[in-house]
Amino acid sequence: MSSPDPQVRAARNLSTSTSRGPVVAVTGAASGIGALLTSRLAASDEVKQVVAIDERRGDVSEATWHILDVRDPAIAEKLRGADVVVHLALDLDLETDSAARTAYNVRGTQTVLTAAAAAGVHRVVLCTSAMVYGALPDNDIPLSEDAELRATAEATGVGDLLEIERLGRRAPRAHPGLNVTVVRPAVLVGGTDTALTRYFESPRLLVVAGSRPTWQFCHVDDLCSALEYAALEKVDGEFAVGCDGWLEQEEVEELSGIRRMELPSAVALGAAARLHRIGLTPSPAGDLAYTMHPWVVSVGRLHDAGWRPRWTNEEVLAELLEEVAGRHTVAGRRLGRKDATAAGAAGATVALLGAAAVVRRARKRRGL
Repeated sequence: MSSPDPQVRAARNLSTSTSRGPVVAVTGAASGIGALLTSRLAASDEVKQVVAIDERRGDVSEATWHILDVRDPAIAEKLRGADVVVHLALDLDLETDSAARTAYNVRGTQTVLTAAAAAGVHRVVLCTSAMVYGALPDNDIPLSEDAELRATAEATGVGDLLEIERLGRRAPRAHPGLNVTVVRPAVLVGGTDTALTRYFESPRLLVVAGSRPTWQFCHVDDLCSALEYAALEKVDGEFAVGCDGWLEQEEVEELSGIRRMELPSAVALGAAARLHRIGLTPSPAGDLAYTMHPWVVSVGRLHDAGWRPRWTNEEVLAELLEEVAGRHTVAGRRLGRKDATAAGAAGATVALLGAAAVVRRARKRRGL
């Protein structure tokens, strides 16, 4: 039997493609989680087309690429025809100037939400963090996904995430017909660099006396599969994503083989604040709360939708330790190899705490 005419084959292919699922646009598609999700969606039989948006072209050739800044109102035209937008163009880099970071994150989210509504998109998926619940000593373990958001803007990027969530809640009221889904991952691991992953680069695990740390991780692969669920409308609303259960600090120390260094709360928090203020560390004191108090979350909504994590907390911790092997971080500041060798293990932490005391004494002498 002869093969069909090329025009017939093209018509059949068009018919097949148009019968498939949604057109999904991804912002921040050229790198990080955006690149992973773009590749995953492009390979999915449940997705009709992937529109990739970033300031540079990425490696996923199957996607339709648009090169522009997400703060550019021209993005509305690029979103026309999309059913869903997954907004991942965020800057949460520890080294970025905080004012510039906030300006980018907030303005970008505002523009994407407004542009999506103008383009007729019916769903926007935002990705924030379970950090928005806040790390507090009286938190339930685990927190309900409906728990009050009690975080403050004292930790890196959390103020931006809270504002992004506020914009997400307002958008459906301002633009009827637009639905917003919010995905909140636990401690994210897999090619990431955050204050919480840097915690495991330290020669000793800093533990604040009297605190009760608990650890729940989320591998980037599991986050991408949860984002895919949201893009395909298998789950909606506000939900958390992470491994099932959690690890106590003692379990983390046993699994990692890294010993603790325990400090009084006033010493740890005071030193962290002073070192950040004088520019010795990138992380504000507010980051320390997330290593002190529980902020473990339920992943019930995803479970109800049929989703399951592929990774366990133990497996993610093992991968994190492998990623950070050879890096040296003290109080959130990366040390070069010479610095780390000269400082020694716990001695580097003591040296930085001592530096804070020296700065304090010097200011007293100057009458500041």
